[in-house]
Amino acid sequence: MARRKAAPVAAPLPGLARLAPTQQRSRERFERILACATEIMAEKGSEAFRMSDIVERSGVAFGSLYQYFPDKAAIIGTLAERHNAVGRDCVRRDLAAVTAPRDLHPALCRIVDSYYEMFMREPVMRDIWQATQADRGLQKLDADDMAVLSGLLSDAIRRVAPSVPSATLASFSALTMTLIAAAVRHAITLPPKKARQVLAQFKTMLPDDLAGLA
Repeated sequence: MARRKAAPVAAPLPGLARLAPTQQRSRERFERILACATEIMAEKGSEAFRMSDIVERSGVAFGSLYQYFPDKAAIIGTLAERHNAVGRDCVRRDLAAVTAPRDLHPALCRIVDSYYEMFMREPVMRDIWQATQADRGLQKLDADDMAVLSGLLSDAIRRVAPSVPSATLASFSALTMTLIAAAVRHAITLPPKKARQVLAQFKTMLPDDLAGLA
């Protein structure tokens, strides 16, 4: 009788952990790795830290480290996904208040403020973002996140302006969320007072009605 071939093990997605642990000890080790990576990136930046730094600081053996993360990009990508999830929750919360067209501008302004505050609370997010721009696999994670955010904005606008053509709505939402992300990422490179001024000016440029989309 012919021996049945073992099913191939699926390769990890680029920029993500190899596996998500389920047992408590494994989860604790997994979280310790990510916590140490966050500390090291905050100290050295995303370019300078190495897998060996994590081994030294966390006490996790190389074998265990590579069991979860095939490379540094997977660690950064896993952290990026966590922060992206927090950002998406903020956007959902801010857009939930859109019940009429006049609510759009205040909601977009809240999204700007929420993103800026999130970056300021977690300075390592700057290093994570810079790393996602430098790695092709991680760029896809960023693009996928932007697609989700654009979809959230489209859904909110659709609630209050159902007659807007789908193609117009999709391009408007993608452009708006891209501009918000760019403005915030520029602002975090500035001193806080200047950043607030820049973001205040940017918010005056955000759409305050949907007349141009009909």
